[in-house]
Amino acid sequence: MIYYNKCMAEIKCPKCGTTFKVDDSSYADILNQVRGAEFENELHKRLEQEKKQAKSENALESAKLEAEIEKLKGELAAAETAKKLAVAEAKAPIEKERDQLASDLKNRDTQMKLREAAIVEKYKGAIELKDEEIERLKDMKAKLSTKMVGESLEQHCQTEFNKIRMTAFPNAYFEKDNDARTGSKGDFIFRECDEAGNEIVSIMFEMKNENETTATKHKNEDFFKELDKDRKEKKCEYAVLVSMLEADDEYYNTGIVDVSYRFEKMYVIRPQFFIPIITLLRNAALNSMKYKAELAVVRDQNIDITNFENDMNEWKAGWLNTMKNAGKKHLEAIEQINKAIKDLEKTRDALMLSDKHLASAEGKLDDLTIKKLTRGNPTMKAKFDELNKA
Repeated sequence: MIYYNKCMAEIKCPKCGTTFKVDDSSYADILNQVRGAEFENELHKRLEQEKKQAKSENALESAKLEAEIEKLKGELAAAETAKKLAVAEAKAPIEKERDQLASDLKNRDTQMKLREAAIVEKYKGAIELKDEEIERLKDMKAKLSTKMVGESLEQHCQTEFNKIRMTAFPNAYFEKDNDARTGSKGDFIFRECDEAGNEIVSIMFEMKNENETTATKHKNEDFFKELDKDRKEKKCEYAVLVSMLEADDEYYNTGIVDVSYRFEKMYVIRPQFFIPIITLLRNAALNSMKYKAELAVVRDQNIDITNFENDMNEWKAGWLNTMKNAGKKHLEAIEQINKAIKDLEKTRDALMLSDKHLASAEGKLDDLTIKKLTRGNPTMKAKFDELNKA
């Protein structure tokens, strides 16, 4: 510190002890310098204190914030854990059901594959034979002309029948239909009779095929009408169209197709059903042959009764015809009577109307007097008066 002696105007240095003489202005300058340094030191100290206090407060606040953050982190972690647990609990039954469904689906898929494999294995041989037959027919079609294709189908059917003719149909007739007197003919006729000569079954066959390269494609129904005509003219019970036409039509590929809704007792088949259709129709006919034979015997034994019935039926027909004619005449007579009655009623009405007119005329005549005639006519009144006087 600097000591100032105002009376002596001296300043003594506290460190070295040297004494300085100064005037008032110099002293004021020195004093200002001393005050400025002290102020700055004091200010610096205060700032340092404020900084330390601020740092302390900031550190405390930061600690609080860190604690709050840690607390929130803990709560968030707890919430996240709770959420995961809830999701896991919710997913558990769903995942279990999913796994069960996946297992069931896998089992079903395995079962389906096993079934498919069993079906394929079961029909593998038949499919291979069918494929081979299809390929053989396609190859054969490619090599044959249209005429040869049709003839080959006929030959195929005849060959198939001849293979079993002696064992299955020893008494049957199966030959080509060569009778064209009626203007048309089928391809084959099948007939079979029993030992008594009674016909068991008869079938008119028509075979139709065409080359795949044919420009104009025919349909099965194009031949129904002609086949039905041939069946009736040759007195066959059934008509069967053996056809390779419309090869891609599923309707005709299902097996034996009954088209009797179009033409009576008519069927359409593929060549592989040629023998089965004969067997089915023949067996069905055999079941009814027993009753047909019994009916024939009864008819032979009761020919007189049949003739009597015929005579009676003829007499009934004549009697009914006579009664019918008599009835007509009776109706005509009734109509004539009704007509006469109507004419008489008209005459009666006319007479009654005439009577009314006569009665009216008579009333008017009675009402006619001299007084009425001369009313308003003095001349006529005078004349009548004179007549009365005379």
